[in-house]
Parts: sequence; structure tokens; C-alpha cells
Amino acid sequence: MSTLCPVLQPPTLTKMPESLTAFSLDDVMLLCEATGIPTPSFRWVKDGKKLNWMGHNGSGNFTAHGDKPLSDYQGHYRCYADNTLGTAMTHTVKLITESTPTLPKQKRSHKTAEEGASVVLHCNPPRSSTIPHIHWMDKKLLHIGQSERVTTGLDGNLYFANVLKNDSRDDYTCNAQYISARTILPKEPISLTVTPSNDVARGRKPQLMQPQGPHSSHLALRGHSLVLECIPKGLPTPSVLWKHMDVNLSETGAWTDNHGRWLRFDSITQKADGEYECLASNTHGSVTHSYTVTVEAEPYWVKEPPSLLYSPGETVRLDCQAEGIPTPTVTWSINGEPVAEVDIDPRRRVTGGVLVLKDVVFGDTAVYQCEATNKHGNILKNTYIYVIELPAQILSSDGVVYQVTEGGVARLHCEAFGSPRPQDLQNTLLSDSRVSQLTNGTLELFNSSREDSGVYTCSITHSNISITAHLEVLKRTVMLIGPQAVEVTRGGDSWLDCHFTFDPHLNPPQILWRKDGQKIMESSLGDKYTLLGNGTLRVTDVQSADEGLYSCEVITDLDSVLASGSITVVACPSPPVFLSLSEEQDHNLTLSWTPGNTHNSPTTEFVVEVKEEKHPEGKWESHRVTGDVNHLELHLLPYSTYRFRVSGVNRLGRSDPSEISEAYSTLPTVPESYPLNVRSESTEPGTLVIMWEEIDRRLYNGSGFQYKVSWRQVQEHHWSHTHVPHPPYLVNGTRAFSSYEMKVQAINSLGEGPHPVPVIGHSGEDYPLASPSKISVSVDNSSAIVRWQPVDTHTVQGHLLGYKVREIKGGVERGTERKEERWVVEVDGNKTKEVVTGLKLYSLYELSMTTFNRKGEGPHSPTHPFRTPEGVPGPPASLDFESPSETELTLHWRPPTQPNGQLVGYVLQYQQSKAHAHAHKHTNKYTHTQRVPDNISTVVGERSVNLSWVPGDRYRNHSFHIKYLSKTVGGKWEESEQVNTLQAFYSLTGLQPGTQYRLLITHGNYTHWEDEIQTTGPELRGVEGDFATQGWFIGLISAVVLLLLLLLVLCFIKRSKGGKYAVKDKEESQMDSEARPIKDETFGEYSDGDEKRSVSQPSLCVESKLGSDDSLAEYGDSVDIQFNEDGSFIGQYSGRGPAPTGNESSGPASPVNLDPPPPPIGPSFAGILDRTS
Repeated sequence: MSTLCPVLQPPTLTKMPESLTAFSLDDVMLLCEATGIPTPSFRWVKDGKKLNWMGHNGSGNFTAHGDKPLSDYQGHYRCYADNTLGTAMTHTVKLITESTPTLPKQKRSHKTAEEGASVVLHCNPPRSSTIPHIHWMDKKLLHIGQSERVTTGLDGNLYFANVLKNDSRDDYTCNAQYISARTILPKEPISLTVTPSNDVARGRKPQLMQPQGPHSSHLALRGHSLVLECIPKGLPTPSVLWKHMDVNLSETGAWTDNHGRWLRFDSITQKADGEYECLASNTHGSVTHSYTVTVEAEPYWVKEPPSLLYSPGETVRLDCQAEGIPTPTVTWSINGEPVAEVDIDPRRRVTGGVLVLKDVVFGDTAVYQCEATNKHGNILKNTYIYVIELPAQILSSDGVVYQVTEGGVARLHCEAFGSPRPQDLQNTLLSDSRVSQLTNGTLELFNSSREDSGVYTCSITHSNISITAHLEVLKRTVMLIGPQAVEVTRGGDSWLDCHFTFDPHLNPPQILWRKDGQKIMESSLGDKYTLLGNGTLRVTDVQSADEGLYSCEVITDLDSVLASGSITVVACPSPPVFLSLSEEQDHNLTLSWTPGNTHNSPTTEFVVEVKEEKHPEGKWESHRVTGDVNHLELHLLPYSTYRFRVSGVNRLGRSDPSEISEAYSTLPTVPESYPLNVRSESTEPGTLVIMWEEIDRRLYNGSGFQYKVSWRQVQEHHWSHTHVPHPPYLVNGTRAFSSYEMKVQAINSLGEGPHPVPVIGHSGEDYPLASPSKISVSVDNSSAIVRWQPVDTHTVQGHLLGYKVREIKGGVERGTERKEERWVVEVDGNKTKEVVTGLKLYSLYELSMTTFNRKGEGPHSPTHPFRTPEGVPGPPASLDFESPSETELTLHWRPPTQPNGQLVGYVLQYQQSKAHAHAHKHTNKYTHTQRVPDNISTVVGERSVNLSWVPGDRYRNHSFHIKYLSKTVGGKWEESEQVNTLQAFYSLTGLQPGTQYRLLITHGNYTHWEDEIQTTGPELRGVEGDFATQGWFIGLISAVVLLLLLLLVLCFIKRSKGGKYAVKDKEESQMDSEARPIKDETFGEYSDGDEKRSVSQPSLCVESKLGSDDSLAEYGDSVDIQFNEDGSFIGQYSGRGPAPTGNESSGPASPVNLDPPPPPIGPSFAGILDRTS
């Protein structure tokens, strides 16, 4: 057999007719064209009868001819094409004829509907075998807006789920477009008037306008389209949810159209077979409709036999396999004649779709027809068998290079033809189990490896005819990392990998991504899909629509590799829908809902929120239920208005709340509770104030709510009552602190609530009538025990809260009138004694007591005076001192703030610190006492340096030496004569000009000051004479010395005029002014000898301090002083101001005059403090 084209060729159809509907003679056109050698002739058969029709110009197309009416052409047609080698025929087609659709006379219709009602505007287009396209338009030829509320149905009608006021118009026009008839038919406009209605607020439960009933069945043919319709009515506009009862809706190939009212299948497959449901719902309820979709199929080919050339003696097998639902029947024809009507030939055998013809001869050349038929249609295949005798030859090309990847199947073609049939020689290869040779001469090599690469030769036996083929086995393409199953949060981005390797000898492969089997087209940058350079697919802003199965296929010239993954979109749940409420029973209601989309993350719980709206304080209150429960029983309060909403929760968070339900009102009833905490808050005698906690407004349970207040005096039988809207209630005319029974009951317009238990209260309190009696006081130092006899309870006139102990302290202290001190101690009413503490010693007190209740205090008891005993005095209020010099102190102190009796004197003590370190041993701090100067200024001359300083305030009479070292070679430390701190100036002489010196002042082991200087003038050299020996220098020095001596004499004379220190004169004048004896102590004087000792080293600076009227006390510091056991101390002497004076009294103290005599102000005792010089 061969595809070689000889001089003659059987007929082959190139165009075949299709069934059609003709509205005019021009529409009649049935195609039928064929090729063949010789050129085929054509004939048509209608309804099994041959037509008197002749083709022209080699075409068999059938058109209307003659004067026949259009209706005569209606029927079933088949075309035949003949030549000398056989006859080919077409499948049967149907030609339908009908007149162009027209509209009958119509009356303009008018419709009226209430606002919120559903409306259907009917179109009713003319019937036709072709389905018209319906367009609802207005008089301006603009389309009527479509939405979930306004929808066009499959029947062409316009459906309003509910109408609004603005739907009123008079130009609703239905236009039916018949594409095949090239006609558009506009109907008469319809007028719609919408009237207002009060029922809009109530809403309407969903119902279906299309389809009717609870269930419908639909039959669809494979590859055809199908539309399921679900058009509801209701207020508010219901939403529609479609679902397949067994699988995910996306797996069926369906998608929603027409605002969710249609479920459309464009090319339906067997996967769409099954049960579907449409759920329409709003806040008032829901309605469902189920659909049974059955998918069947017209016959379609699974395997078709090819047309081939055969040589005599061969066996021919024609396989013709077709599928369909129901299973089609396959029949065979030869040259258009059924096999059953052809002469029986023992060489021919037909079994179902297989026809076998053995030992073919030239007469077997013909066109064979295989036709598959079921109730939905038929298909036909023309296949010719051409028996011919030709010389042996190889039809395949020589030197072809074949490429295959490892593991693949290599097919090396060697198609030979000849009569008789030539035999291919491939014996050496056929020994390999991986190698097989087909009947057409092709060599198949399975599971190819790199070692199979090479040159292959195909030759014909008993001839020198052969060809060669080159086989290259390349590396196969391998998927390294394919897309994975990933979870993506809604709104995020996802990356699907597609990493692979391929043989570099191949052209770059094509990377093909598919989603749910559909090819993904890469979008522009920043849009949904982006294919990266390494093959990775990036999906941006992932939403629920992006969820599905993704596959990456790498296609090379030789092989391909496929890997699949998926994207699962996870997100917070969608809000629940279809909230519904059961009937109320005993104020209990069950709220149910339909869970929203979980977005691939199971709902773990639902949050049910309830809000009471009749009262302004109403807030959303939450209740939680598990995720597998979609209802909740709620207890509602009577006479209340509620709204509800539900949210879903999963691991990613909480959904938005569902749409808020319509308001739900409960019926009123009598109050179910009574006020709590009923009590008396009476404050005024003669009144009873009844108080209680108000009931929550939500518990009123009805209109006309009030409180019924009842009261009666204890041991009375008759109740008094009244009705008030709120607390408190005041009862007048009662006695003071009388006991009453009280109760408060809740009532409304439907009746009284439960009866409460009465409580006891009292009318307003009055002041107590009596005070405690038999009061006694026992004093113990600064405390006292007070005892009394309690009052009679009848005199309290209220709740006895306790007693008040009032104390008053009076008297005169230190000769000044002191303010009275008062304080009150409150004591519990159950006590008959109390310990009063904190009393001051040596004081006079007065005590009285009162009884008190909530109203206040009663009368005071008689006053009870008592005294506290004398005690140890407190310390002096203050102690200060001054130190004029290092040898004297002056002390001042104030009397104690708490003398606690009559003062008889003071004890003064001090002690000398034995060692400086010992004096500080308890402070863990060593303080160095500065005795020599360290604030020294220097003026450098040629052979001397003048040092000046300010003496310290305290340590002014100390001796020290100045050490100096020449920094020349061989210099040694030298020391000045003894210098006193009081000098304030010293001139160090005998220095060398132009020489550097280091100066030090030390005391003990401590260096107080050091400096480096350089004398002026040129440095002395051995060759030069000492200028100090020159006459002019000697004269200058002599003049300076005489001037200094003169100044010292003047200074000495001025000091001699002072005599004694000024402080001594002040002491003596003070002694005279006081004019009182001070025992046997005498004041010490400063002698001239002391004065002279202090100025043993006179200087120009001393006059500013010692020659003034001020004493040495100006340089004293205040330091802490300890006294000797004999009580002697150093008095303070100061010329800064007169000593304070005061009155003295030596009279004895008495309890009546509690203030002791004032002590002498500023007493002076003389003593000498030893010090180290």
C-alpha cells in the first residue's frame, strides 16, 4: 500500500453540505465538491430519491432552480461524486424552509404594579427553527439597563425581581433579531407604571419566576452549549448561588452569566453531567431549584481508516471506530451501496467497524464508506482502496537525519511500494527486542539510548535499492523543580516554579503554562501573569478566580515534559448569607444562616451579634458558636426590636459581618422582675425617703411602665401605696427614726410584675437627746483612760454611730499667751472606755463627750478637767557657735520646744579631741587641715623673688620654710629662714640672675605649694663682675631699706594706740549693761604680749587686719565643739553687734503658770582651748 499518486485517482470530497434553514430561494445552498482523476460527476438524492439535477463546472453544489416554490425544497439530501475508480458520498443533511418571521397586529399594552412587586414584560417573538436574539430597548434605541434586579430570560421576557418608582416608563420595546433571516422585529412598546406602596419596608421572601417548580431536567449534547436559568423575585433583590451537588463547579466548565441568573456551558463535556442547584435568597428567606443535566453525544470518530494504494494479493484491513451516547451503530457501504446489498464475496468480512478484504485484485478498487449513527445524528467517512501494480521503489527520502531524546521512540521511515510488494531487509536489527518494523517499512526503536546513535540502512531484497538514515539520540528534557501545591492569602502574590534542563543541541524550548487546561497568555508588566526568565510564573494579586490546577509544559523539538501544581487561595471567610428566624416561643428564637465561602480555610466559629434597637443604649452583643453549627437559639426580651448579623472566623481572621437582618419585634408582657436594693435614704426627721435601683428600660416589657411603692409602719396591717415613674418617693408626716416596711413593684399597661419581699427602713434621724454620763479620767504620763456610761438607745433618735471625746488644752507658756489646742477622738458606739494618747506633759486639759448619729451630735456632757504630770524636758531648740580664732568659741542656744515642766538650768559639756585622726574615726573620712598658705603669688626680680599670700581665716600664726633649688648643674636644695603665716609677704633673696628655680612650701610630709620661676637679667658668667658690688646698685638698695623701715615704724605706732583688743572693750561694756553677777567666772583678757607675739614678723599687709577696729573673730570659722566635763567653754566675742538681751526671772514655776522663766540669752563663760602651734 502507498500514498503514491498514480495517473488515476478515486474521487475525494473536499466540501460537504450542512443542515440549514432557508427563508428564501436564495438561501438554498448545499455544498458538494470533490477531486479525482478523471474529474468526478455529481448527483443528489432527496428523501431517498434521485433528483433530476446536473452539476456544472466540476462543482456539485446544489441551489434552487426552476419555478418551484420554496417549500418544495424541504427534505433530507445526500450528494454523490463518481468517476471510473469509485463513488464517494456525503452524510445526510436536512434542509428546512420557512417564511420570514413577521409580527401580527398588536395592541399597545400597559402594566401597573406596586413598588416592590415583581413584574414580567412579555416579548413572545414569532416562532422559528432559528432562535432569535432578544434586545430590550427604549424609544431612543438604547438598551434597557440589566442587573440582578432586571434580567432578560431565555424566553425573551424582561423580568423585574422588584420594581422601583424610577422603573416607570412607556417605551419598553422588545426587538427580536433573526440572524439567518436577516430580520429584526420590534414589538409595540409596553408602558409600566409603578405606584407607591407601604409594604416596601416589609420586604418579600424570594420565589422563582423561572424555572417553574422545584426541579427540571436538561439534555445536552457533547460539544454543544447549554444554559441553565434561575430568575428569582423578592424584596430586597435576592442573590443567586449556583453549585454542583458532587464536585466543584469550576471542574464542570460552567460559568455564570447574565448577572448570575444563568449558568452557561459553552462546549459541554461529560464532566458536566450531574445534579445542580440554584439557591436564591435574601434577608426574608430562600428558595431553591434543582437541575438534572444529562450529557449525551452525537457519534464522533475515535479511529478513521486512511485511503491507501495496494498491490494485488495484499490483505486490507479498514478500522472504523466511533463513539457516542448512546453508542452509535457502524455500517459499511461500497461506492455508496450498503455492503448488505452488494454481492457476497468470501474474501470480504465485516465485523462491526472493521472491514477485512483478503487477496485484493484490481477489481477491488473502490471508495468504501463507514457511517456511524445514533439517535442524535450520523457521521460518514469515505476511504478508497486503490489496487495497482508498479515497479518496486522506496518512497522515503535518503540521508534523512532523525533526532530523538533518551528513552524516546525513534521512527526511521522506509516506505516502499511495488507490485509485487517489495520486502525490506532489516534482519540484523530485528534481533533487538526494542526494535520492530511496521507494515509500511518504518523502523521503530523504543527506549532509545545514546549508544543507538549512528547510520541506519534500509534496502529492498533482490534489488540494489536502498536508503540511509542518521539517528542522533540527545539528552532528554528533565523537569528539575516543577510547580508545587501552594496556599496563597487572597491579595498576595504567588510564584510557581518551572526549572528544567534540556540538550544544548536543541533549539530553546517553549514553556507553556496552563490553568485548568486552558493556556495562560502572559499579560503586560504589572498585570496578572508574568513569566520570568527562568520559567517561573508569577501570579499577582491572587483572588478566588486564580485558584485551580496549574501545569508547566516544556516543549522541545523532540520531547516535552509536564509538571503540575496548584494554587489554593486562602482568606478570611466570606460573610454568612440567608439569615432566617424561626417562630418565637416563650421569647426564644432560633437564628439560622448559611455559611459563606470558607476560602479553603475551615470556619472555626461563628460570631452572632444581636442588637436591641428600641432603647438608645442598645449595643451589639456577641455570641459564639463552633464552626460546624449554623444556628443559635436566642432568648429575646419582650417588647423589644432586634436586628441580627453573623460573622465567620477561620485561622486567617474574621469575616465582614453579614447583611443586617430586618428588624424583628417581640410581643409585650408584664414585667418579669422587681426593683432591687429597696432602702430608706431619709435624712430629715419627719420624712421617709424610699429609694431603689431602677429597672433596665429593656426589662419594662411593655408601655406605661411605673413603680408601685408600698409602705407601712412596723406592726401595722394597712399598706399605703402610690405609683411613680422613677425613684425616690418621699413620705411626709412620720416620726423621727420610726421603723417601716417598704416594697416596690414593677407594673406596665398589661399588669403587675412579681411581688417583692418587704424590707425594713427608718424615717429620718434627729439629733441625739443625751450625752454619756459618769465620765472619769485616769492619767498615765502622756495618755489617759476615759470611761463613761452609755446613753439610752431611745435618746439617740437614729443609728448610734458612736461618741466623740473632745479635749481642750490651755495655759500660758514662757510668759506668752498660747492659743488653745482642741482635738476630737471618735469612739465606736459599743465602747464604754477609750485610751487617749499623745497628750503633752505638764499641761492642763478639759474633756467633754457627745453622742452622734447620722444627723449629727447631741448635747455636750459637763467638762472634766485633768492635768498631765511633769516630765523630762526636750533638747534645746537650737545650738550655734562662732569661733573668732583658733583659741576661743561663742555659743548660742534656744530653750527646748517641749520643756515638759519648770526648767531649772542647762548642762553644757565639751571635750578635747586627743588626736586629729581620732576625732574623725567614726566618720571614715580624713580631713586635712590647711595650716600654711597655698594661694601664693610671685613677683620675680633679677636676684630675688617676692612671695605674697592672704593668711587663712583660722590658722594664721604658723611658721614654715620656703625651699628652693637652682636647676643649674650641681644645684642643691636650700631653705629660707622661718616665715610666719601672718606676714602675708616674704622676699627670697640671694638668687642668681637668669636662672631657673624650683620653689616648695611643705609642712610635715605634705607639699602645700610648688612653682618654677626664672630670675630676670642675663645669666652670670665667670668672666663678668658682680653688678651687686657696683655703687649705683648699693645706693638704690639703701634707699629702699630706709623707706621700708619708715613704713614699719608708722605701722607700729598706729597699733600701739589701740591698747587692748576691741573685743575686750565690748565685753566690759556688755558686762556693765547687764549689771548682774555671773557667779565666780571671769573673762580672760588678751595681753599686749599676745599681741606682740602675733606680729613678730611685721609686714606691710598686717595693718589691714590687725590695725582695724575688728577683732580676730572676723577670721573665725564655725565648727562643732565638744565640752569638758567641768562645763567650761569658750565664749563668743564679736564686735559685729550688741549681744541680745532679755528679762530674767528666778521665781519658781507653778501648775497655774506653766511657762518656765526664760533662760539668760547669750551667757559667756571664759576658757582656754589648748591647741598645737
